[in-house]
Amino acid sequence: MNVKTLCLGFLSLRDATGYEIKKDVEEGLFSHFIDASFGSIYPALSQLSAGGCVTVEAMEQTGKPDKKVYAITERGRQVLTKSISGLPEKDKYKSEFLFHMLFQQLLNGNQLLAAIDKQLSDLREDIACIEECKVKGTSTAGSEFVAGYGFAVLTAAVTYLEQKRAELVQPATAVAAE
Repeated sequence: MNVKTLCLGFLSLRDATGYEIKKDVEEGLFSHFIDASFGSIYPALSQLSAGGCVTVEAMEQTGKPDKKVYAITERGRQVLTKSISGLPEKDKYKSEFLFHMLFQQLLNGNQLLAAIDKQLSDLREDIACIEECKVKGTSTAGSEFVAGYGFAVLTAAVTYLEQKRAELVQPATAVAAE
């Protein structure tokens, strides 16, 4: 998926500024799909505007420059529909945590437990974000599916890490008891 498709998807849900799109890509529902920077969002919005896929309205703000609010057009909806009509590419999963775990034999027990604890904390934070997005967002079949899928994947990861953590702590506890 490219940033233009991401922007069209966001704008199919509601009108927004580039800043609002970026914020949702970082922290909201769209944070689970692809990364997008201001340096990619604003050029994508300009290209979409030039192609008639979005409209832009300058809205006055007191003491600030006008903000640009983008809205999807019927042509934009058609482009979005065409963009998502094919099969999606295989998901790419990148994780610094898994890289650390690949070389866990180089870590001492405390470092390993700290890495697992941090990952557990991060996963629980993501689960809470999903729950919060479900409460705040407009509920559609698509958003419920995405939230449910994310919740299932993340809770499975938490369960796995909790089991592995217990296995790591158990030998240390047994040695201390001897």
